[in-house]
Amino acid sequence: MKNEPLLCLPGQRLCLSDKTHTSGQGTYERQGYIYSMLAGTVDIVEKDGVQIVEVHTKGEQTIVPVQGDIVTAQVYIITQQFCKCFIKCVGDTVLRRHFRGVLRREDVRATEKDRVEIYKSFRPGDIILARILPITEAHTYQLSTAENELGVVIAHSEHGHPLVPISWTEMQCTKTFVKEPRKVAKVVPENPKDMET
Repeated sequence: MKNEPLLCLPGQRLCLSDKTHTSGQGTYERQGYIYSMLAGTVDIVEKDGVQIVEVHTKGEQTIVPVQGDIVTAQVYIITQQFCKCFIKCVGDTVLRRHFRGVLRREDVRATEKDRVEIYKSFRPGDIILARILPITEAHTYQLSTAENELGVVIAHSEHGHPLVPISWTEMQCTKTFVKEPRKVAKVVPENPKDMET
């Protein structure tokens, strides 16, 4: 296998997911099998007796969002049931190519899920922090903002002015002082000392 690298395509089933084989970078697990997320070469990394199946793309950054990751995404379409986003960063790493994400109405917040209205939580152009949910479709990530730290972090008013958070559910225009509804993220500084200054 060293001489002839195994090539694969996105969505291609690679092997069973069991006690000796687990999904790694560039792959995902679904219904007991490991699939490729990328077009590239299959690499198997042995660690503690477990074979980690990875897929790498030549000359390209191989980081992809995985379940549990906190990602930065930009909203580009909203409907009554969901909003569609482009995932731009995983943690602190800026992605070279964007991934598609969907944030469903029931995943916007942890409480009163049935009362959530997408247009009162997000608007096209908003930058949000979200968590990756378990993957159910090969080419789309399910997102959640159901934690206090997740939601809108950067937004602009209808006139293009920056909005600043004034509560969990509202942001205010810095020029016109008009308030707009949003699902606001509670941004926690990495260094607690930053809060004192």
